[in-house]
Amino acid sequence: MTIDTTAANFTELGLISPLLARLTELEYLEATPIQAQAIPNILAGRDLIAGANTGSGKTAAFALPILQQLSLYSATNKKAASKAGEGNYVSGLVLVPTRELAKQVADSIKSYAVHFNGAIKTVAVFGGVSVNTQMLALRGGTDILVATPGRLLDLISNNAIKLDKVKTLVLDEADRMLSLGFTEELSSLLALLPAKKQTLLFSATFPEQVKALTEELLNDPIEIQLQSADSSTLVQRAFTVNKGQKTALLAHLIKLHQWQQALIFVNAKNSCNHLADKLAKRGITAEVFHGDKGQGARTRVLDAFKAGEIQVLIATDIAARGLDIDKLPVVINFDLPRSPSDYMHRIGRSGRAGEVGLALSIIDHEDYHHFNVIEKKNKLRLEREQVPGFETVEFVKDVFSAADKPIAKPEGTGKKKKNKKPQINADIWLGNA
Repeated sequence: MTIDTTAANFTELGLISPLLARLTELEYLEATPIQAQAIPNILAGRDLIAGANTGSGKTAAFALPILQQLSLYSATNKKAASKAGEGNYVSGLVLVPTRELAKQVADSIKSYAVHFNGAIKTVAVFGGVSVNTQMLALRGGTDILVATPGRLLDLISNNAIKLDKVKTLVLDEADRMLSLGFTEELSSLLALLPAKKQTLLFSATFPEQVKALTEELLNDPIEIQLQSADSSTLVQRAFTVNKGQKTALLAHLIKLHQWQQALIFVNAKNSCNHLADKLAKRGITAEVFHGDKGQGARTRVLDAFKAGEIQVLIATDIAARGLDIDKLPVVINFDLPRSPSDYMHRIGRSGRAGEVGLALSIIDHEDYHHFNVIEKKNKLRLEREQVPGFETVEFVKDVFSAADKPIAKPEGTGKKKKNKKPQINADIWLGNA
């Protein structure tokens, strides 16, 4: 079922005064479309499948109504649970795929809850840091727990927390949470949850194979689909370059436009360091962000990048989901993502919350076919552009003759058709988008 709600501001969504006061302080003047549609339905207790572009306000869309629901439970209920030996309770559980997203979501929830004066407890748990510190934080239970699956299972095995009192389950970045990489862990956690609960799925993309799995998780859900590959605030462009010239073109773009921040995606941990070294030889200092870095180092690098202290950050796809980097001007695909859906998650780091953003993909001969697949899956078609000084005449000729040539028919089966090759304007340039 798809429902349309057109509330223009938060006062029309049924939120209570402590939340409205905080939203005013944060200068959230109008609800985004996903918030306007999700909040009333969550408050009504409905299960939900919500798909919307990155940067559209999905965290507030589930955090605000959950905080309101929890505020209705009195302190006496908590005392009763504690006396019954249920002090390690969780009321609202938010599962996320990465450590950084766990911290970010928990920080957002705490910010929204300021005017509840500490009555609602929120804890984030994730790997890479001491489990003992997190166990101490969970003493007496918590109202909202934001967790990565692996660390949550560790805490459960140590009797630090139980899930049998969970009233609301949120899968943030649900497509990733329901993918093969998390199947075993997620299945183990779902088995520990009560059968009667509210389940909310939020993501920027919902591939068909994921949609099939949702039927087993939700009860008569409301479905909200607001994804669009065409965002008015995010400009997407694709630049062709000869093989071996990607780094030179990247350095040229960074120097030419003097971006104060640039997030560059590659596909492997060692590629981060390799590209950083190559950029350093061209006079550009870059930091790296990948899974082999310790959690403390990852946090410091990300905080410094968000603060504008780092100009260029080279990252794997652990930075592609959910991270909110204020007014990030440009995201660059140096390597194309393996999954077409990850393309949308990557580029969504820029152009968030109505800000103007730019997403560039640098593609050589070997990338061309895969970029076609990415476009097809995401219903895109970007003009192939060339940068003066990095023209790819032979590359263009070879690629289009291979990509657009129809399969040859046996002689005598019909007339031969001429291939009409797309024209690439070598004068098209980046401008000041």
